Amino acid sequence: MKTPYQNIYKVLRLNRFIVLSVVIGAVLTCIVSILMVIKLHKESVNNAFVVNSDGSVIPLKMVQQQENFEVEALSHLELFHTYFYHIDASNYEKNLEKALWLGNSSVDALYRQKKADGVYNRLLQYSLTQRVLKIESKINVQQEPYRFETVIIFEINRGSIIDIYELTTSGNIIHVDRNFPNNTHGLLITNFFENKLRKLENYEDREE
Repeated sequence: MKTPYQNIYKVLRLNRFIVLSVVIGAVLTCIVSILMVIKLHKESVNNAFVVNSDGSVIPLKMVQQQENFEVEALSHLELFHTYFYHIDASNYEKNLEKALWLGNSSVDALYRQKKADGVYNRLLQYSLTQRVLKIESKINVQQEPYRFETVIIFEINRGSIIDIYELTTSGNIIHVDRNFPNNTHGLLITNFFENKLRKLENYEDREE
């Protein structure tokens, strides 16, 4: 014999099933939405930039980073070597701070070694000016970490005497998160070494 209570129990069970289904569906939808937003954000951070003709990075629209990687890497190397070697008594602290954002502990170790050797003290004491004249880099973009070699021509102005040097450096480049304005290319120099330094007696390509 059926009673009204049996129908009420069936309705309650059905309602509970519907409520649980809706709650579970909503939770799953929220989880999927959050994951998609995180994925979209990561893709936007890595891809939503345009490389200008001079190698600078402009966050304008979606582009494929790999298509412009070599341009960015060469610009990154030029920027780093300019900050690290184009220094004088008035700007060396600011330039070196910017350079340290572009490299890892190997760059910091070289900076500390130069500081311990009195390089920057002599810069202040004798009002020396170290000016970069030319930077040429080669990079292998086939596989990360990307190996590079850079040749820098720079002059040291001692007032009445100007000496010109050629320095060869090498290291690797890896991808990191972009950091505006400290590391706009999202690249980091690792295993950085100063390989060879020689004085140039005759340098015809010097800028006036």
